[in-house]
Amino acid sequence: MSKIRNFCIIAHIDHGKSTLADRLLDETGAITDRDKQDQLLDDMDLERERGITIKSHAIQMKYNHEGEDYILNLIDTPGHVDFSYEVSRSIAACEGALLIVDAAQSVQAQTISNLYLALENDLEIIPVLNKIDLPSAKPEEVSDDIIDLLGCKEKDIIKASAKTGVGVSEILKAIVEIIPPPKETTDNNLRALIFDSVYNPFRGIEIYFRVFSGKISKGQEIKFCATGKKYFADEVGTLNLKQQPKQKIECGDVGYLITGIKNAKEVKVGDTIVDGSFNGTDVISGFEEVKPMVFAGIYPVDSDDYEDLRSSMEKLQLNDASLVFTPESSSALGFGFRCGFLGMLHLEIIQERLDREFDMAVITTVPNVSYHAYTKKQSGEKIIVNTPSDLPEPSFLDRVEEPYIKASIITKSDFVGPVMNLCIEKRGEITNQTYLTTERVELSFDMPLAEIVFDFYDRLKSISKGYASFDYSPLGFKKSKLIRLDLLLNGNAVDALSALIHFDNAYRMGKKICEKLKELIPRQQFDIPVQAAIGSKIIARETIKAVRKDVTAKCYGGDITRKRKLLENQKKGKKKMRQIGNVEIPQQAFMAVLKLND
Repeated sequence: MSKIRNFCIIAHIDHGKSTLADRLLDETGAITDRDKQDQLLDDMDLERERGITIKSHAIQMKYNHEGEDYILNLIDTPGHVDFSYEVSRSIAACEGALLIVDAAQSVQAQTISNLYLALENDLEIIPVLNKIDLPSAKPEEVSDDIIDLLGCKEKDIIKASAKTGVGVSEILKAIVEIIPPPKETTDNNLRALIFDSVYNPFRGIEIYFRVFSGKISKGQEIKFCATGKKYFADEVGTLNLKQQPKQKIECGDVGYLITGIKNAKEVKVGDTIVDGSFNGTDVISGFEEVKPMVFAGIYPVDSDDYEDLRSSMEKLQLNDASLVFTPESSSALGFGFRCGFLGMLHLEIIQERLDREFDMAVITTVPNVSYHAYTKKQSGEKIIVNTPSDLPEPSFLDRVEEPYIKASIITKSDFVGPVMNLCIEKRGEITNQTYLTTERVELSFDMPLAEIVFDFYDRLKSISKGYASFDYSPLGFKKSKLIRLDLLLNGNAVDALSALIHFDNAYRMGKKICEKLKELIPRQQFDIPVQAAIGSKIIARETIKAVRKDVTAKCYGGDITRKRKLLENQKKGKKKMRQIGNVEIPQQAFMAVLKLND
């Protein structure tokens, strides 16, 4: 055990984690020249296209230091705030972390939040200053920022360039010397933490785990504490570039397990694996339950695909434990799922993965957050409102509380004005303003979560020319003046387009949505009124004009009454059509609400 080191790489998005992981694999000879490629651990097409890490990836390396052979288990983690749950899972399986800071961009919001996660878990931190080869790099200035953040000494910071390979050997040396080996245990009972799992269509579910005590052997009977079910370990092994089967995985090591489980519900990330004969309740405290921040409905385009969509979501949940979903139905869209996501990028990625990996065409409804509504009954009954249709009638409603967050924005001092304006427009209240350096400012706001769900992050990036970084943590619920905005098409309410909105923004939002839908919904043979309503009061209206068919085209001359008769018949037909006509709503209309500020 003294020769094992488990560590992860944490940093803000685009600070060079995946590239550094490639260099570490090169340096330790974990990959052959034939397998070499950029961002080797990012094995999803989507990750390569967008240049971001979505999944944490584990890999084992062998390293010789001063004549001794060491085993290094590396877990590369995502940097985007929407995938922070992946980071918390990786941290739970490690003893140390490489904290990477870009020498040009300096410390960002997500760097600080990931660092706190690591410190809470008592991880040993190795600070690495990356991208020192860039012309815009400011190594001295950024080193001072790291010293302020960590309280370390200048000589503790390793200056490196993942692109050119400078400083990689010093990082490996520091991993062996600074990160402690796994703790020795006197307990020989098997206890292993599941930190990830993937679905393999041929072999069932592959479980990735870290052994905290005892050992796990091939053919051994094991039990999952959360479900109490027992299985046999058909295959265990270590996670090299390709899986390497072994006879047993010892205490302190990281590996994979295949038991032939086909049902996704039987595996829970964060669960403890114990020996089949073990009857105790001594489980490993994993990581906290995920808290979804954004809710949206996902429905199959063809209602016959409902069961296929369910099995696709379950397989995706194995691979991404932060996805939460429950069945729901809508009068407009049929049966589907109410899904909880960690943010808008997470929603986008899940939608894309359903399409690419499972060939599922889906409709996504307007994202919203979860509110608490209190009724006028004596007990003040609390109702959790996930969809606008859950909100009680105004006559029964006492008050509505919405979730608030503490937002931390780090930006250049030139952009403080525009950033403040944006936050105040989104109903934010400034609580703190700290100058980290003369150039960099940290702004703290208390804001409603609903306001940052749509386009907040994108707008923040554009007004700060990409320099602002954003992180948030939940604050709790506060009373708010919220109403339900309904959308009527041809007099019928479309529940999938309803939204819960603050009273002050209702008229502006209603007008904008009506204008947007007027552009997106195709014209029919009859006029279609598009209305926004609060209860029975219409607050905005647009009309999609009818496509006029020239019924008199075949009349050459002749008596005017012939033409009038044809037009009268057409008018009657259109009136009847308007009464029974259905309006097809295209997919982009459901997502239009998100892009109202474009």
